[in-house]
Amino acid sequence: MLFNRMETGRASISDAVYMEVITGLHGTTMPTILAAACQAMVGAIMTYETGDIATAALTVAGVVVAIARLFEIVAFRRRLARPPQLGRAEAARWERRYIAGTIVTALVLGVFAARSIVLGDALCSVMAIGIGFGFGAGVVARLALRPVAALLDLVAIASPAAIVTFMQPDLRHVGLGLLILMYMAASFEMVRLSFNASINQITLKRQFEQLSRIDPMTGVSNRSVLAADLPPMLAAGMVAVHTLDLDRFKEANDRFGHPVGDALLRQVAGRLKALAAHDDLVVRMGGDEFILVQRAAADAEAMARRIVQSIGAPYDVDGQVIALGVSVGVAVAPQDGRTAEALLSRSDRAMYRAKQDGGGYVLARELRMADTTASDQPVAEGLAA
Repeated sequence: MLFNRMETGRASISDAVYMEVITGLHGTTMPTILAAACQAMVGAIMTYETGDIATAALTVAGVVVAIARLFEIVAFRRRLARPPQLGRAEAARWERRYIAGTIVTALVLGVFAARSIVLGDALCSVMAIGIGFGFGAGVVARLALRPVAALLDLVAIASPAAIVTFMQPDLRHVGLGLLILMYMAASFEMVRLSFNASINQITLKRQFEQLSRIDPMTGVSNRSVLAADLPPMLAAGMVAVHTLDLDRFKEANDRFGHPVGDALLRQVAGRLKALAAHDDLVVRMGGDEFILVQRAAADAEAMARRIVQSIGAPYDVDGQVIALGVSVGVAVAPQDGRTAEALLSRSDRAMYRAKQDGGGYVLARELRMADTTASDQPVAEGLAA
């Protein structure tokens, strides 16, 4: 079938691309307003010239449907602006509402154009059919990424007028009907071409965005992701920041060479990803320094122990067994800080303390307690004197 390939592509697009498509559908109200205004104007003229009640009813119906669609677009924008984030299933419900509105609009405009042909006023027919053609062009432009919906819209808008013209015995009406059918066929082809081009463009855009967030060496996130994602994670609740620095990595890199060093970094990243939960964040900051942001902050110390045990296990690179260590500093929000900067600073400080102690992990709260004890000691000595 003509739309088989398009429907396969439609189903396979990622959630991120799908959300961009649905947001784009609701991106403007101007086409809906203009279509309603044009139909109201032409319908008023036709009703005045012919006195046809059916034309008046179709005009009112078109305006009512347009108002309902405007409310739906505004409601979607308000939903998008408030938490939680819109999921694919909910977005699909909004899509169905939007498409139902376009199909009803297309059907009203199609019957409106057919009625103008029945009334026999040539100028009114030109205006009514022109609105339908304009709406069809908008369907091709806006709904190319929803090909079945575009097909239904084009059929709804063209079929009533085509049926009416073919019911007339004269050559002029038959010619008009053929023109309408050719317009519909050309529109189908434009939808197909636009779909392929748009899917490729959006997918490439998402791929480039994803690449800009990934460390090419290890495949984990890069430091730009930490700056963008850590503040929202903090706003959502408790998190633990684990700052890691590999021990003896420089010696291994100098002894075995950079290719082996790169392979070690990739294995370290793989072990961290295996430890992290699906909603945790693993970041390579640069060199041999990594950060793991853990959402289950209550389990922070247990996670630090698992990191030390996993990263400290021997590595096999091209038959070479290499042993590394790791120093980990752990800061937990909100006890150790309420901002990304405070947490990163305190976990970094704890990591350096762990490195001074020969590896392992140090909790930022232990440093705070030590600092508090040190600051209170002179006061206690003064009281004793």
